[in-house]
Amino acid sequence: MTAAPTRTGASGDTSARHGRRVRRARPDLRSRPSGGGGLRWRLVVGDAVAVAAAWSVPWLVLRDGIPPWFVPAQVAVAIFFCARQRLYLARVCAVRAVEMARLGRVATRSGVTGAFVLWQTDVHAPLRATLIGVTFTFAALALSRGGYRSLLMRARRDGRHLRAVIIVGTDDTAAQLAEHIGRNPAFGYRVVGVVGDRNEHSARGFAAPYLGAVTNTAELALQAGANGTIVSSGAAPIMELNRLMRDLLDGGFHVQMTSGLRGFAHERMISHDIAYEPLLYLEPVQLSRTQQIVKRGLDLLMAPLVLLATAPVFVAIGIAIKVTSRGPVFYAQHRVGYEGRTFTMYKFRTMVVGADALGDELAGLNLRDGPLFKLEHDPRVTTVGRLLRATSLDELPQLLNVVTGSMTLVGPRPALEQEVAAFDDELLRRFSVRPGVTGLWQLEARDDPDFDAYRRLDLFYVENWSLSLDLAIMIGTVADVVVRGVGSLTDRHSGN
Repeated sequence: MTAAPTRTGASGDTSARHGRRVRRARPDLRSRPSGGGGLRWRLVVGDAVAVAAAWSVPWLVLRDGIPPWFVPAQVAVAIFFCARQRLYLARVCAVRAVEMARLGRVATRSGVTGAFVLWQTDVHAPLRATLIGVTFTFAALALSRGGYRSLLMRARRDGRHLRAVIIVGTDDTAAQLAEHIGRNPAFGYRVVGVVGDRNEHSARGFAAPYLGAVTNTAELALQAGANGTIVSSGAAPIMELNRLMRDLLDGGFHVQMTSGLRGFAHERMISHDIAYEPLLYLEPVQLSRTQQIVKRGLDLLMAPLVLLATAPVFVAIGIAIKVTSRGPVFYAQHRVGYEGRTFTMYKFRTMVVGADALGDELAGLNLRDGPLFKLEHDPRVTTVGRLLRATSLDELPQLLNVVTGSMTLVGPRPALEQEVAAFDDELLRRFSVRPGVTGLWQLEARDDPDFDAYRRLDLFYVENWSLSLDLAIMIGTVADVVVRGVGSLTDRHSGN
């Protein structure tokens, strides 16, 4: 009965000694995150260029009275507010909706500052200049950061710019977390080891190597070259876990801890305490009728505008399809939408006529697991079709579906009837919202062959939908399409 307290005390002394050794070994870890400095400066430069371009618009349009030093001054002000909003920290920018909300604050606050300066310098139309500047600042920052994120995620999928972390714990939660990180390198982590129980590590089949016991975490992380730790809440008894967390923080490690909750947006988890005991208060889903009306209003406003603006593109694509391959310009397909109702979805035709009949012959080459289907080099896709798919221009006719109400701008992608037949009861909840032209899965995991990513992201959207999330997805989609389009043209030019 006395063994446990003695061991706890000994481990506490050992952990303290380890913490002291780690602090002496790596005093500058916090000031030198793994690769973070270079990435952060690239982001700062991108923000500066975006803000300069944005405020150059009112400077060029309303030359009367705006001094030449105003644009660089606004760049400095915007960078200052970005830093104040902690927009150069990876953990803040990891969630697009949060980043978009904070960029809105930056644009507004830098605009207010600019308005005061313009008013003091007797500019002819300070209010108009400010409104133009704020609007273009938000748009330019959002698109610039969206492009930066897309390029960064591509680099991380290739194994670059990853933070080396260790998983603390060998329970089911830790095993699921390690597998999840391994499947999603685009979000910036690489598991280099696991600490915990050796037998549990072997039984649960961790891909990362076993490093040792939890009590030696700080020293083992240092030896493994990790500068971050992700701790399972069930990794150790609570008192030992508290000592471990303090030792890791004292050692300069980045520390994250699982909450045990899956599928809940962090905005719904509010920090709360009872008598200084930290807790998480989970907010319920609040989808008001007003939000739904605003969402539909945005659909009816933006879809016709985009259709009108892209009318010349429609004509050019139609001619290209007709000239290069036999068959119709548009492709119509039955999909399952809101509340399980079937509708006809429209796309530009990207495959040869009769491609659907060849699907069974190519089933063995499917890159995706589960009911989804995708080929790396689909022989049915036409030359023009490859370009349309790479730039997502083949999806433009779906804006007609948005106008008619069978689809919305942002939502889970409309599923095929044969795919729906394989969905479980939980995944069928995705039909409680209208399918979208773009969505969270398309943005975050379009190239991920894992069906679990499709399932997880669709259910996350259904559970945590908000207008700010929709805005983040739309802006991210525009940036991603631009990056993909440039990449596709570059590859074609280089002959790849």
